[in-house]
Amino acid sequence: MTAPPTVFVIVGSVRAKRLCPTIAAWVADIGRSRAEFVVEIVDLADWPLPLDDEPGIPALGSYSTERTRAWSEKIAGGAGFVFVAPQYNWGYPAALKNAIDHLYREWRGKSAIIVSYGGHGGGKCAAQLRQVADGLKMRVAPTMPGLELSDDMMREGKVEPARDFASHLASVELAFAELAALLIQPPEAKQR
Repeated sequence: MTAPPTVFVIVGSVRAKRLCPTIAAWVADIGRSRAEFVVEIVDLADWPLPLDDEPGIPALGSYSTERTRAWSEKIAGGAGFVFVAPQYNWGYPAALKNAIDHLYREWRGKSAIIVSYGGHGGGKCAAQLRQVADGLKMRVAPTMPGLELSDDMMREGKVEPARDFASHLASVELAFAELAALLIQPPEAKQR
């Protein structure tokens, strides 16, 4: 019997006092309710990747630093990804862009969900991240949940996702269903 594929939930912010780990854990728990895949959280705070420390082009896959080789091995082990990212100044965090840009082949053709959050739900963050995923030929689920944070949540730096995002539960579940469908598509349907 073949082991189910692994889906990595990427904690896309490394900012101090971040809400991302709490939100990502909630998203991961929703994914774990499905039997089609195994869900694992990957926190970018645990993967410090300096800016532009690789001399080569990531598309060539020839990495000179041990940390990039380890990051490559980690990401290559994922069949799919859930990017959980806050919207910062109408975009997504630099740490997430840097983590993506360190690699190329490891992302190419893989399936993904984008879950954004912010004072307005993070739609601009999701749109930019979608463009990058499209450039990598990733297959992104059409449903991209945008979780809206109240001013109190942002000021206090506290969130209770099961309570605060209950109205978004169905969209996150739908995104996971779409991801499951993408993971079983035949190879020729995976290319755009």
